[in-house]
Amino acid sequence: MSLVSVNHLIPFNTTFMNCLTVWNSESFILRYTKSEQNLWNFILSAPNSGSYIALGFSNNGAMVKSSALVGWVNNDDGIGVIKQYYLGGASSRQCVPDQGNLQVMHGKSLIVSHSYSSYLYLAFQLNITQLPQYLIFAVGPKDTLPASDNFLPVHRNKLSIFINYDTGMIFGVGKGFGVVRRHGLMVMIGWGVLMPIGVMVARYFKKKNELGHGHMIHIPTNWFNTHMCIQALGFGLGLGGIIAGFGLTKANDESVRSHKSLAISILVFGSLQMMALVVRPEKSSKMRRYWNWYHWYVGRAAIACAIGNIFLGLSLAHEAKSYTIAYVVFLAVLTLISLLMEIRMWINNNNNNNNNI
Repeated sequence: MSLVSVNHLIPFNTTFMNCLTVWNSESFILRYTKSEQNLWNFILSAPNSGSYIALGFSNNGAMVKSSALVGWVNNDDGIGVIKQYYLGGASSRQCVPDQGNLQVMHGKSLIVSHSYSSYLYLAFQLNITQLPQYLIFAVGPKDTLPASDNFLPVHRNKLSIFINYDTGMIFGVGKGFGVVRRHGLMVMIGWGVLMPIGVMVARYFKKKNELGHGHMIHIPTNWFNTHMCIQALGFGLGLGGIIAGFGLTKANDESVRSHKSLAISILVFGSLQMMALVVRPEKSSKMRRYWNWYHWYVGRAAIACAIGNIFLGLSLAHEAKSYTIAYVVFLAVLTLISLLMEIRMWINNNNNNNNNI
C-alpha cells in the first residue's frame, strides 16, 4: 500500500524505508529505517477493521513482558489514538496502557486512517540502543475499540516473527522448524551430541572389553569406521547449522559477536580434524604419537567450545528452558556413562597387568 496519500502527515522522513509484508493473512506491511544513531523510524500499515493494530518488541518472541505500540481511530470523531502498553500477561487488565520500556520520541508518533484505501498507518520513532529482533503483531476484534479506560479487547489474531533488520529477512516464530530453530538444532545435534558420542566410540571401543564369565563384547562394526561415520555426520550437521546461523543476525550486533567468534573457532578446529585424516601417518611411523596428540586435543577443544557455544546460543535466542534442561540432562548422562567406562577400562587394564606378571 502506497504512502503517497498520507506521506505529508508522517512526522519524519519516509524516503528509503525498507518495506516488508510481514503478515500475509492480515495484510500487515512494515516499513522501517535507521535515520540516526540509535534512532529508528517505523510505519505499520494494515486494513482498518474498526479495531486496533499493534506492533510489539520482544526479547524472545513471546508477548508477555514485552512492550508494544497500539493504535486505533475512533469511529465517532475520526481521532487517532496511539499508546504504549506493557504486556504483563494474556488478559486485558494485564496489558497496561501508558506503560512499557520503549523510548518513543515525543511528537513523532501518530495513527492515521486513509478513507479511500481503508487502511490504518501507525507511525512512530524510537530512540533505542539495541533493537530487539523479535517483533509481535496483533489485531483486535472487528468493529470493537478499546473502552474509555483504554484497556484492550483480547486480540482477534496475533503473530511473532524474527527479523534481520540488515537484510530484511523474516522468519516465523513457533511455526515448526523455522530457520532460527533449525540452526540451533543442527549445531546442537551435530557438534553437541554426535561429536562427543564419536569420541566415546574411539576411546572405549578400540579393543574388545572383557566382561565377567569370559564373555567378550564389541560394537557391531569396526570401531574406526563407526567413529568416522559419526564424526563426519556430526561435522556436516554442525557446518550446515553454522552456515545457516551467519545469515540470521547483524554482523555488528554486539550481543552475538562472541557467539559468532566461537562458531568460527569451532569450524576451524573441525576443519583441521577433517584435514588431519589426509596426513594420518602409519602406526609404525615415529610421527604417529604427535599426530595422536594433535587429533585428541584439537578434537576435544572443538567439542568443549561447541558445548559452551550451544549454551551461549540458547541464552541469546531466549529459547525455552526445556531445551537447556534437556541438553544439561544429556551431558550429565554422557558424563556418567564416561565415568563408568573409565572405571571399567581402568579395572580391565589392572587385571591385564596383573595377569602379565
